Formats: sequence, C-alpha cells, structure tokens
Amino acid sequence: MESVFEIIAEPNRRAILSLLVSREHSVGEIERQLRMTQPTASKHLRVLRQAGFVESTVDAQRRLYRLKPEPLQELDAWLAQFRRFWSVHVDALERHLDRMDMNTDKDQPKKKPTRRKK
Repeated sequence: MESVFEIIAEPNRRAILSLLVSREHSVGEIERQLRMTQPTASKHLRVLRQAGFVESTVDAQRRLYRLKPEPLQELDAWLAQFRRFWSVHVDALERHLDRMDMNTDKDQPKKKPTRRKK
C-alpha cells in the first residue's frame, strides 16, 4: 500500500482530487475534463479508492466518484504542526511589505490638488 504522500504526489491523482472537490463526477467526465484516457483515469481512481480518498456509486451505466474527507482530514491534522512556521513567516512578510509601502509613500512627490473649472 502506498503512503498518503505517494498517492497525492502523483499529478493526475491530485488533479482528480481537485476536480472532485466541487462535486461528484463520472469517469467519463473526469476523462474529458482532465484530458485523460479511460485506462489512465480508471487506474488513478482505483488507487484513490483503495487508499480511501474517494468512493463510488453506480448510477445506471455510470460510476460516480466523490471525495471521502477522512484521509484528507488526517493529512490536515499532520500538517497542523507546521502551520505555526508558515504563519510566522507570512506575518514577517506582511510586516516587511508594510514597511516597503510606507517607505515608497515617503519617496513619492505630493500631488497638488487639482481645481475644477467653474
């Protein structure tokens, strides 16, 4: 069994997951929207299904796929420990950009107010 990271590292599988965020899709819709062949789409959907990322239901002649949130929630929980590093760096970047804006404003010549003609 592949790890969660090996599964989502594959670009076609990430594309399928991104597509399924909005709603469930049939295999044919996935093929068309992502420009995949049927065997390629089916292969990646099988891996995602076996790993628990998606589930499918049969609707007449179509198989519909939708996301299952549990593996993504587990991944999100693991990533949570790293968010504090991101937020510290994002906050520092925001402060830096604010300082740059303040310095730029000081260097700009003041515009004279324009008078309207009567």
